[in-house]
Amino acid sequence: MKLAAVVLSCAVLCAWTVRAQRPEPPIEPSIQEQQDLMRAVNEGTSPVDLIRALEAHLAKYPKTAQRADIERSLAKAAIESNDVPRIAKYGESAFATSAADFQLLDRLTYAFLTLGGPENAAKAYKYARAFEDLVDKMPVATGRDAVHQQDEQERAIGRALIYQARARVIQNDTTDALRLVARAFSAYPSEESARQWAEVLLRSGRPADAIEHLAEAFVIPDPYTTDEKRQGDRLLLGELYAKQHGSEKGLGDLVLSAYDRVSTIVETRRKKLLALDPNSSLADPMEFTVTGLDGKKLQLASLKGKLLVLDFWATWCVPCRVQHPLYETLRERFGARGDVAFLEMNSDDDRTVVEPFLTAEKWDKAVYFEDGLARLLNVMNIPTTILIDKSGRIASRMDGFDPSTFLDQMTARIQSLLGDSTAAK
Repeated sequence: MKLAAVVLSCAVLCAWTVRAQRPEPPIEPSIQEQQDLMRAVNEGTSPVDLIRALEAHLAKYPKTAQRADIERSLAKAAIESNDVPRIAKYGESAFATSAADFQLLDRLTYAFLTLGGPENAAKAYKYARAFEDLVDKMPVATGRDAVHQQDEQERAIGRALIYQARARVIQNDTTDALRLVARAFSAYPSEESARQWAEVLLRSGRPADAIEHLAEAFVIPDPYTTDEKRQGDRLLLGELYAKQHGSEKGLGDLVLSAYDRVSTIVETRRKKLLALDPNSSLADPMEFTVTGLDGKKLQLASLKGKLLVLDFWATWCVPCRVQHPLYETLRERFGARGDVAFLEMNSDDDRTVVEPFLTAEKWDKAVYFEDGLARLLNVMNIPTTILIDKSGRIASRMDGFDPSTFLDQMTARIQSLLGDSTAAK
């Protein structure tokens, strides 16, 4: 009996302990809380105002079931207002519920580095690694705007590695920091990565090597740096060189050598990026190569000597569906001629939806993806119809269309460019 009582007492005590340790479930928001939250959001006319209002709301409703959403909003507002302490405060909980947020990881890492200290450096390193892993899992960019996308991905990798190196410096691990900055420069050669490499070398007691990389930081082409940073690189470079050699004599030769070195690196990377999208550096639409639905390539230069009728459209564009039968009628009017070519240029971001759409709508599948041509031609609205004359010059464009006049207007424009006064009706 006593044993049973003891067992029961233990069971009761254990159950009480479990209940005591179990976190209380969040309280579902009441109508009043929802109204207060809407009021707080509407009162936030700026990121600073929104932070103040949402923090007051959390103080009033500390057990709210909406805490995760509110803290994500607070983290976003802190990023917009560059409020470093609050980025660190709310960013961690926001990351727990939105791990695939590139901007959040970037700014969260930066915030902990800015706050400084070994503990914050450890957190910065952790989030910089998560940032790198997230970007590294992204596939190599393809299709439209591939060069810009891949450039941004590689820049993000470089930034994540620089963050890791800075964290390692704070943790007094310059050996690993040197490994990381070397990787950063290889991933995205920039003024920042070269300068960071020099700074770590200085901390490692290697000023001569630091000078070499500081010279690279000074001369490397980098659209994201500033004149102030360049000036800072130049002043430090001169100071370190004079300290090593007694004066700046010979510094010019070192800078020229650095220029030749980084020029080769930058040009090699540029060619690698251009291989993703040969159209990206072109300024003449007739030099473009576009991709057909079947994957075959069409060089627009092969059509020179013909009048090109380019129809920019997308599957999600409702007016495009209205325009399509009119465009087909236009094609019938001039299609028998050998000196006119009609090209339907699809502008969908997701190319996988195009073929099913064409099948469902029973449209001709002889379409091409615009492959950056829309950007070059500044196509801001669709449908847009552009005429390129036989010499390869843009001769006419129609942004949008009026169903009642499209056919007659385009017919007249084509006839004018062909020098005809008649066309099949």
